[in-house]
Amino acid sequence: MNDTPASLLRSILATWHERIRARWKLTQMARENPHLLNDIGLTRQQVETEIAKRFWQR
Repeated sequence: MNDTPASLLRSILATWHERIRARWKLTQMARENPHLLNDIGLTRQQVETEIAKRFWQR
């Protein structure tokens, strides 16, 4: 694959944006419907750990 610096940057930014969105949705779920955490197979501690991460962290 011949990735240009611009395409690599777009890919990184898209990944970061997706992490921000996913963690925001997880935060909302934990606040509004905490019972759903069990439905998706996560503990409260796992959710807290995930939402504490910065957008650049996996």
